[in-house]
Amino acid sequence: MPNSRGPRRPKIGVFDSGVGGLTVLRALVERIPDADYLYFGDTARLPYGSKSAATVAHYAVGAVRYLQDQGAELLVIACNTATALALDEIKAAAGVEVIGVVEPGAHAAAAATRKRKVVVIGTEATISSHAYRRALEALEVAVREKACPLFVPLVEEGWVEHPVTEQVAKIYLSEAFSEEGRDADVLVLGCTHYPLIKPLLRRVAPEHVAIVDSAESTAQDVARHLGHQLKIEPLSSSAETKSERGGVPKLKFFATDSAEKFRKMGTRFLGLPVEDVLHVDLKE
Repeated sequence: MPNSRGPRRPKIGVFDSGVGGLTVLRALVERIPDADYLYFGDTARLPYGSKSAATVAHYAVGAVRYLQDQGAELLVIACNTATALALDEIKAAAGVEVIGVVEPGAHAAAAATRKRKVVVIGTEATISSHAYRRALEALEVAVREKACPLFVPLVEEGWVEHPVTEQVAKIYLSEAFSEEGRDADVLVLGCTHYPLIKPLLRRVAPEHVAIVDSAESTAQDVARHLGHQLKIEPLSSSAETKSERGGVPKLKFFATDSAEKFRKMGTRFLGLPVEDVLHVDLKE
């Protein structure tokens, strides 16, 4: 029987300030195995959270232009800060469709909340941009925002199941779900590092609270966007079925700092070996 591979595999470019966006790439690979991926981590210039919107836009536009030069046909901005501060500028500069992480996360939260009240946690920059608040309020959902600046360094340290991280999470979430956050029934993970501590957050968050991971929501959004040109099936555990339908994605990585460091940290975030890493020096 002839193997119907269907249309050509799309090439998806994924951009982040560092390795956090690999949780978005991981969700994309699981959701859309029949694509090839280019991942750009601007590791030399992170964190973006402490930089101005103009600087973030300048960096992000340079990176997405690079991804397009490498053949990206669709761009995913896997960085909450860049999405919050510079999505319009990125869209204006890109010659292809651009999907950020904020809107898909907001829509998933709005669909999940019965009480129309959600808590969003993220970095200082993402929270102070109020990007999630605006997106959720447009969907008639009330929002309590909480910056959790210690989570990123703890996750990068590898302390995803550490008593210190659990203690920090208890403090942050008890503050987030107090006062006007008390009735919230959804917790939005507004940072790509946070999926790595999702099991811990699940234990610490109030039992009735659903957790929405913007990485997963973004992957679903990209899948919907590609749906007309790509037959999407859930990842099969059988490697044979996967290879039969050409479902082993090619992954290529670009980093502006040490490729070796990116490989080591990246494997933890992606849950797959990070092998093909090219060091890129973007001129200012």
